[in-house]
Amino acid sequence: MGINSESDIAANLQIGPTDHGMVRLYIEGAGIDLPLDFDPDEADDIAEEIRAAAEQARAVAGKTR
Repeated sequence: MGINSESDIAANLQIGPTDHGMVRLYIEGAGIDLPLDFDPDEADDIAEEIRAAAEQARAVAGKTR
């Protein structure tokens, strides 16, 4: 499975700080409990990547309309 592969799998995503000063992305779905912890600088980098991907997705969506 890759970025462009569609899936019928549903999952919940929770994002928040931990009591150890980390940022946790918590993914929960059918048989999956996946906590991913990042230091604040890594979390900032991930946020920037998400924003850049959103911009690119908007550009692609605008081309296909």
